[in-house]
Amino acid sequence: MVEPKILRGKTSMVLYDGSQLNGVPEAWFQESFWQNRDAVLTTVSGRGSVFVLDSQPNTWVLRHYRRGGLVARFVDDHYVWLGAERTRAFREWRLLASLLKQGLPVPRPVAAAVFRRGPVYKADIITTYLRDTHSLASLINDTLNLGPALEKIGRTLRAFHEKGVYHADLTAHNILLDLSNEVYLVDFDRGAFRRPGSWCQGNLDRLKRSLRKVAAETGTNLRESDWQRLKFGYGA
Repeated sequence: MVEPKILRGKTSMVLYDGSQLNGVPEAWFQESFWQNRDAVLTTVSGRGSVFVLDSQPNTWVLRHYRRGGLVARFVDDHYVWLGAERTRAFREWRLLASLLKQGLPVPRPVAAAVFRRGPVYKADIITTYLRDTHSLASLINDTLNLGPALEKIGRTLRAFHEKGVYHADLTAHNILLDLSNEVYLVDFDRGAFRRPGSWCQGNLDRLKRSLRKVAAETGTNLRESDWQRLKFGYGA
């Protein structure tokens, strides 16, 4: 079980899992700290950079919060300070802890940090790395072999929705499958618990648009029969 503990600094706060760690140095949230130790295993492109870290004996993922959309042209990674528990990092960390407690397949939260400067803050989060997993986006050009996996993805999404879990960015990049076709959801920034409603269908519609986009980028097509297999799993 995740055991939340908080370290308070002059301009920072760190929320971490006390069942795994005795404390968390602020340096852990700096890319340079891991690079100097040759501990960055890989970098994942995205809105910002996501780093997979060799933290011996564990493997972690470090993600810096960055803005998206039009606002990102003017503000890269600053957010308005409204209190630590309302920061994106703390909210995602606590959401992941709650989802794990309910038995849902998500990465375990390790630590989250917020660094305040006057009315704004920056934030980072560290989670466990899900070994031997690949994103659905990276597998989409192999849909002929994805049939059973698509049904399982549908069942997994239904499990999240039945518990009222809203994923703000449900795309093919944030659904992972391991070698046994176990399904995981990642990146719960801006995620929340909601009463089930029309947003559930909105989640599915967003995923379908994402699958079509990825398929087009890889020179393939999302077949309606493939999408119906996912929907069958969701309905089943």
